[in-house]
Amino acid sequence: PEEAAPAPAAPAVPKDAVVLRWNLVQDVPVSFRLNLALDRNAPVPESAPAEKPAKADKKKKGAKADSTDAAPKAATTASTAVPTEYTYVLQLDKSGERQLHVTPNNGAPEDATFSDRGFIIDGLQGPARNLATLVLELPRDPVRPGETWSLGTELTVPDALGGQFRRAPGGERHNRVKLVSVTPGDNGEQVATLEYDIVEQFGGTLSASRAVPAGGAKKGPRQPGAEGTAIEVPDEMADAPAAPAPQPEGTELGATVKVTGKGEFLVKAGQWRSWEGTLSTA
Repeated sequence: PEEAAPAPAAPAVPKDAVVLRWNLVQDVPVSFRLNLALDRNAPVPESAPAEKPAKADKKKKGAKADSTDAAPKAATTASTAVPTEYTYVLQLDKSGERQLHVTPNNGAPEDATFSDRGFIIDGLQGPARNLATLVLELPRDPVRPGETWSLGTELTVPDALGGQFRRAPGGERHNRVKLVSVTPGDNGEQVATLEYDIVEQFGGTLSASRAVPAGGAKKGPRQPGAEGTAIEVPDEMADAPAAPAPQPEGTELGATVKVTGKGEFLVKAGQWRSWEGTLSTA
C-alpha cells in the first residue's frame, strides 16, 4: 500500500516576528473579569445611544487590565439594565476544543467556542460578542513590530433599522490593531504591546411609513332611473391619476463608535499582562 504523504511543515516564523496565541493547558482554566464603569452624569439625548465609560480588571496569574466604555445601549434602556461586569473563563477540554464561558453580573451566562487565536467560532451575539472579540482576538499570522491587522467586530448594524432606512453614501470603517513593539520580560518572557484603533460610522434617513391610499374608483352623481331607481353616472375624471399626497420628511439618523486601546500580551504565557481601552458612542 502507498504511504500517506507527510503533513506539510508549519511555515517558519521570521526572527523579528512573533506568533500570538492563547496557550491553554487542559483542565486548567484561565479567567478574568471585565468591569464596566458607567458614566451616569453624561447627557442622554432622546433616541440616541448613551455614552458609557467602562473599566476592566483582569485577575489571573497577577495580570491586570483596564478598559473603559461599554458596548452601546439605547437611551431608552435603563442604565441599571446594562451589565457592569463580565466574567470570562477560558478552558481547553479533553477533546481539545477551547471553551469560553461568559457570565454577566445581571444576565444569563453564555457559552462559546474559540480558536487558539481567540476568534469566536460559535456562540455569543451582539455586544457580548464584540466585547469578547476586543479582548480575545489575536492576529492569524506571525506579526512584526509595525504591522497591523483587523478584528472581526461589528460595532454598528445599519440593517437593524429596517427597510425604511436609506443609508447615505460614504461613512467610515477603520479597523486596525498594531503591534507596536516586542520587549524582553521576566524569566525569558516576551511582552508584545498592541494598540487598537477602530472607528465605525454611518448615516442616513429613516423614512416614515407611507399611508396606503383607499381603493375604489371615483363615483359620479347619482341620477334618477326607471321607476324611481337611481343609477350611477361614471365620472369622466375617475381614471385620472390622483395628485400624490405629500410625503412626510424622513428623520436623519447616524451612529459613530470608536475604540482606542492598548494591551500588553505575554507571548510565552499566552495571556494578557494588561489591557486598557475606551469605547465611545455618538
